[in-house]
Amino acid sequence: MAAADDRPLAGQAWLGAPASRKVLAALEAGGRPARFVGGCVRDGLLGLPDAGGELDLATPEPPERVIGLLEAAGLPAIPTGLAHGTVTTIADGRRFEITTLRRDVACDGRHAEVAFTDDFRVDAARRDFTINAMSCDGAGRLYDYFGGRGDLAAGRVRFVGDAAARIGEDYLRILRFFRFFARYGREPADAEALAACRAAAPELRRLAGERIQAEMLKLLKAPDPLPALRLMAASGVLGEVAFGPVALARLADLLAIAPASDALIRLAALLRPPPAAPDAAERVAERWRLANRDAERLLALTREPLPRLRAAPAARRRDLHRLGGERYADLARIAAADAGRPGAALADALAAAAAWRPQRLPVGGDDLLALGVPAGPRLGALLAALEVWWVERDFAPDRAACLAEARRLLASGAVDHGSAGDAGP
Repeated sequence: MAAADDRPLAGQAWLGAPASRKVLAALEAGGRPARFVGGCVRDGLLGLPDAGGELDLATPEPPERVIGLLEAAGLPAIPTGLAHGTVTTIADGRRFEITTLRRDVACDGRHAEVAFTDDFRVDAARRDFTINAMSCDGAGRLYDYFGGRGDLAAGRVRFVGDAAARIGEDYLRILRFFRFFARYGREPADAEALAACRAAAPELRRLAGERIQAEMLKLLKAPDPLPALRLMAASGVLGEVAFGPVALARLADLLAIAPASDALIRLAALLRPPPAAPDAAERVAERWRLANRDAERLLALTREPLPRLRAAPAARRRDLHRLGGERYADLARIAAADAGRPGAALADALAAAAAWRPQRLPVGGDDLLALGVPAGPRLGALLAALEVWWVERDFAPDRAACLAEARRLLASGAVDHGSAGDAGP
């Protein structure tokens, strides 16, 4: 543990902020200490710009007492997780989560039964990694019971205590290990942790999909998730959550050409066949319980034909009309990764996507009704056929030309009730 005069976090802006001082003073008004814990301490030691984005505190005061202390200081007390000792407050627009010190009583690999304690070291011992088990007081003094500061400096992600035992308490810690390695770790990874993750990998099947989704999307957001993903693949963990082989090489190229790509396009690069199975994306979307919008995007990015980056302008405009600018840009990035990073061609495609404005057929249903077309399947089929004709002519025909073509189609009998399902653009 750090010496009493060691105050490495004393200069942190989040620690000295009036909101933090207000909450800390409220919690300590009863005469017992409170400390900041978790990510703000870890990231503060690294000097990361987003340190303090999430502010968590621990206190020996029981939840009911925490509520009373906050209310006495004029702060709101929101009982967000009383069963586990968590109360939330908001000060100066900032959110603080306050949790009573805890010790585990029983665990089944998915849930823990806890009891409250007044011992900060006991509370730290139940946390997952040494780099997450540190705390600091209001003076910026660091409390480090398990060598987290040294591990953080060395890029070492290490479980507190026995790795297999910690994983057995909550199998989600397997994914958390790789997620924290992606953000804070350096190779070689901790051998004990890897062995424990490999041995327990099949237990991931017991976890709720939402928990898997949250960890994996955070992992994929890391500046470079590839080292962690390679370790996951080698240890059998990735296959448990991604259902077979994935395209790590494609993701490597995507990160090289488009490092700002979000987690969903990175996931699509991994799961687009080959080498991923044709149904891999669908299985992942279902298992991870992706939101409908995210699932639809993932499936489109793994199933849609990739645009040709060097297509003629008219062909590119047809692709943009069919896909929309945003989806076209995503698929163009994946196409570039597939093609070995053709930077100039990708730049042209992305510029076209950014400049694209949706095009609308100059005529609509009311115009065709005015021509005597009855509402129903024939009207829809005629609109679809007309749009195909208009797109093939590079969106050039105006309203008059479109109406003339509609009359020609009607006169020729080219559109009937049965053509509605075959006339999409």
